[in-house]
Amino acid sequence: MAAADPLTTKVSTKGQVILPKALRDQRRWGAGTKLLVEDTAEGVLLREAPLFAATTIEQVFGALGYTGKAKSLDQMDAAVRAEALRRARD
Repeated sequence: MAAADPLTTKVSTKGQVILPKALRDQRRWGAGTKLLVEDTAEGVLLREAPLFAATTIEQVFGALGYTGKAKSLDQMDAAVRAEALRRARD
């Protein structure tokens, strides 16, 4: 979309606004996409809403409850390989 070719739309009697298809396609905003609406000094800003609520490390730290000795990266890689092989055999 060129800046010289502004896109336009209208507000319906129900307050609905249709975003032009070219813009929806460019943003990959399909039906059901949740958007955040922000009133700014320059106009209305639409941003895609995050898929998940924001969390802090304190909220998720220790969620798995592992109490054993820390594993090395090599040990973790070996465990992932072993599980992948086990699933491939099933």
